[in-house]
Amino acid sequence: MRVLLAEDEETIAVTLRHALEDAGHQVVHAPNTRAALEALEDDPDVVLTDIRMPGGGGMDLLKRSVELDARRPVVLMTGYGTVEQAVEAMRIGAAHYIQKPFRNEAVVQLIQRFGRERSLEAENQRLKAELLEVASERMGEMVGRSRSMQAVFQRITTVAPTDATVLIEGESGTGKERVARALHERSARAKGAFVALSCAALPESLLEAELFGHEKGAFTDAHKERKGRFELAHGGTLFLDDIDDMPLSVQVKLLRVLQERNFERLGSEETKKLDIRVVAATKKPLKELVREGRFREDLYYRVNVVPVKLPALRERDGDVPLLLAHMVQRYGKGRAFHVNTATMNLLERYPWPGNVRELENSVQRAIALAGDSLELKKDFLLPLDPRWRGATEPAESVRPIREVLREAEIAHIQKALESTGGHRTQTAELLGISRKVLWEKLRDFGILAPGDKGEPDDAPEK
Repeated sequence: MRVLLAEDEETIAVTLRHALEDAGHQVVHAPNTRAALEALEDDPDVVLTDIRMPGGGGMDLLKRSVELDARRPVVLMTGYGTVEQAVEAMRIGAAHYIQKPFRNEAVVQLIQRFGRERSLEAENQRLKAELLEVASERMGEMVGRSRSMQAVFQRITTVAPTDATVLIEGESGTGKERVARALHERSARAKGAFVALSCAALPESLLEAELFGHEKGAFTDAHKERKGRFELAHGGTLFLDDIDDMPLSVQVKLLRVLQERNFERLGSEETKKLDIRVVAATKKPLKELVREGRFREDLYYRVNVVPVKLPALRERDGDVPLLLAHMVQRYGKGRAFHVNTATMNLLERYPWPGNVRELENSVQRAIALAGDSLELKKDFLLPLDPRWRGATEPAESVRPIREVLREAEIAHIQKALESTGGHRTQTAELLGISRKVLWEKLRDFGILAPGDKGEPDDAPEK
């Protein structure tokens, strides 16, 4: 630990310094107030100062130390102490006040105690910082430290406490339902039900019954009454996944429910009031579907109150290692699976067209096939489809850029010569260079103009 010892009495300074250094501390000695104030700027861990020194003395040093770091322990030493002076020192922020003469061993023990306390405080701050960092990388079942995912987490945190309708847009496999669950769990409706329905999973004839429910005998197979998803979500959140696949006929009825907040079961004339929050998700931009006439514009504006754009995995820089570690922890059953550096580099280069869901499936497959090995193999993590080989494997040979540029320049000069019929002056003007430079390039590259029989013509006169 670094100790600033401010003491003008040489005997005390020498003996106390040796005692502190023997205890393993690094000591900086200052014989006056000015030197002590300068040494204080180097941020020692503990300050041990005499009150009476040339200059302003220990009280000035105490005040400056508190200004720089109020948590740093400052111990005042004096041979002329008074109760009033001690009280004033403690009021300003001194950690301890001792009178001369004193035993050096007692001062060393005091400094060591302060050192332990300061170390514990530093460790506590470090752990708090780590917890905050981990918390910022996780939200519900989602993890991500990339800027794009941090923006999603921030949007969820902001909008979750409200009842605003949310539209989540993202490719298949990006985790739209997890965003919806995070919104629900952080809302005032968290104690209510979270009811999910995939609009793509059911034919039109069943989708309406699933949403609204039905009475007994409402249609051929309605042998008993059944509550729909709206009714089940009362007091909670209804998540409509793949709303882009919802038929236009059902869109009309959904719009009415969102506007009036009531509905009727199929086969019933009783109107039921509705208290739900709606979160919808789409894998296609709804605005484009509106232009194509496949999605109602009025419904679009009704569900697109607060948009949340969920990035594809290929757009989440640095998140693949974090996600992989999270999935290994989830599916590894306590085994310390890992991937080597080369494989991780390949995983980060792969575009993951199936997004987080594809990565999750890959990790589960690699763990299942790992056997007794703790290393997850590249062949099990990455697809064997040759279409993606170029995305994960570097080209077999990369030519020097000088060769590529030389070939491009030769081809360009030849094209210019052909367009001018081999006329040197016109070719030079066309290329924006002098006739002399053109001649040098023809010579160096061995280029023959149209009509040339052998070597390029002689150099132009200087």
